[in-house]
Amino acid sequence: MPSQGAMIAVLATAGLCSSFMFTLMVPIQSKLPTLLNASREDTAWVVTATLLAAAVITPISGRLGDMYGKRRIVLALVGVMVVGSVIAALSPGIVGIIVGRTLQGAIVGVVPLGISIMRDVLHEDRVDSAIAFMSATLGVGGALGLPISALVTELSDWHVLFWIAAGLGVGVFLLVLWIIPVSVLRTAGRFDFIGAAGLAVGLIGILLAIARGNEWGWGSPAVLVCGLGGLSVLLLWGWFELRIDEPLLDLRVAARPAVLLTNIASVAMGFALFASNVVYPQMLELPVATGAGFGLSLLAASLVVMPAGLVMMVLSPIAGRIASRTGPKLLLLLGALSLLAAYGFTLLFSSEVWHILVANILVGVGIGFGYASMPMLIMRSVPRSETGASNGLNALFRSLGTSTAAAVVGAVLASYAVDFEGAPVPTTQGFTLSLILGGAAALIALVVALFIPAKGAPQERHPSLPE
Repeated sequence: MPSQGAMIAVLATAGLCSSFMFTLMVPIQSKLPTLLNASREDTAWVVTATLLAAAVITPISGRLGDMYGKRRIVLALVGVMVVGSVIAALSPGIVGIIVGRTLQGAIVGVVPLGISIMRDVLHEDRVDSAIAFMSATLGVGGALGLPISALVTELSDWHVLFWIAAGLGVGVFLLVLWIIPVSVLRTAGRFDFIGAAGLAVGLIGILLAIARGNEWGWGSPAVLVCGLGGLSVLLLWGWFELRIDEPLLDLRVAARPAVLLTNIASVAMGFALFASNVVYPQMLELPVATGAGFGLSLLAASLVVMPAGLVMMVLSPIAGRIASRTGPKLLLLLGALSLLAAYGFTLLFSSEVWHILVANILVGVGIGFGYASMPMLIMRSVPRSETGASNGLNALFRSLGTSTAAAVVGAVLASYAVDFEGAPVPTTQGFTLSLILGGAAALIALVVALFIPAKGAPQERHPSLPE
C-alpha cells in the first residue's frame, strides 16, 4: 500500500490539473476571433463548452465512482481530458477546438471523486487536512496556471497550451494508476441512464441561458426556451428520481438540512469567487487612461492575482486542524467573512495596485476556508455509499454560482461601459456595482452557513460491495 502522503500528493496534482483547464484559454480569449477566423459569438463556445461539460459530467461521474470504483472513473476522466487536449492541439479550426475543450471539461470531476477517495483510504486523523489541501487546488491551479498560460502564449504558439495539458494529463493518469489503490467501497444497483440524460438536458438548458444571456438577450426566445425548458426538465427529473429505487442522485439525502444548506452556500461562494476573478484582473489590466485601470500587462496582473492561490495552499493544513477541532461549519463562516472583508476593502480602497493585492489575499483566505469546509460538511451528513454523488452535486452547485457570476458581472460591466479607442471598456461605476454584488453573495453565504447543523447523522442506505 503506498504511503498516505503519496496518495494525497497524487490526488492534489489531479486537482491542480483540473483547475488549470479553466485558465488555459484566459490569456488568448480576446484574440480567439482572429486566431480562429470566427465571430466572437462562435469563439465564446471555446469557454462555454468546457463549462457545460464540467457541470454535466461532475455529478454523473460521482455516481459512477460510487458504483464502479472511484479510481476507475478518475482514470477515465483523465483519459478523456488527454484525448480532448490532443484533438485541440491538432485542430487549426474552431470546430476541433470546441470538441477538444468539451472533452477537457471531463477532468473537473476528479476533484469531488478525489475527495471521496480520501475519505475511503486515509486514516481519519488525516482526512480533514487532506480534503482542505485537495480543495485548495481549485484555486492554486488557476492562480499558477494563469501566469504560466500568459508566458507560454507570449513566447510560443498558442497550441502549445494544449500539448502542455495533454502532458499533464498523461502524468496524472500514470500516477493515479501507480499510487491510488483500487476502490473497495462500491454501491450496489444499476446506473440510472434516464436520470443521467434528464439531468444533462436540464443543466445544459439552464447553463446555456445563463452563459449566453448577455449575447442572446435575456428576454430573447432562445434564452427563454433554454432557461424555462431546462428548469421544466429538472423538475420532471426530480419527480422521476424520487419514484425509482436506484436513482442517479438520492434527493432525500440531498434534502437533509446540512447537505441542502451547504449546497445553497456553495452557489453563493462560487458567485463570490468568480466575481473577483472577473473584476480584479480587468481592473489591473485596463489602461490607466480609462480612469478605471492600472495598465498592467496580463503577466503582471497574473502575478498580482497569484498570491490568492498560494494563500489557499498555505492555509490548507490550518483549515484541516480547525475542522478537526471545531467542525467544518466554522471554516465556512470564516471563509464567508473573509470574502466579505475582501469586497468591503476594495470598495473603500482601490487606488493602488497593492490594494488589489491585499483584496486577493483575503479572497484566497475566504475560498481556502470556504471550499475546504463544503466537502467536509457534505461527507459528515451522507452515507459512504453516497459520497461520490453528493460531492459531485456540491461541485455542480459551485459551478452554478460561478456561471451565474460570469453572466451577471459580465452584464453589469457591459451596461456600465464607455468607448475607449474604438472599444467598450468598463467604468468605475460598473466595477463598484460588481463588487457590491460579490459582497452580497458572500453575505448570503455567511447567513446560510449560520443555519447549517453542526453535526450530520448519516445512515448507510446501500451495502458496500467488496472488490
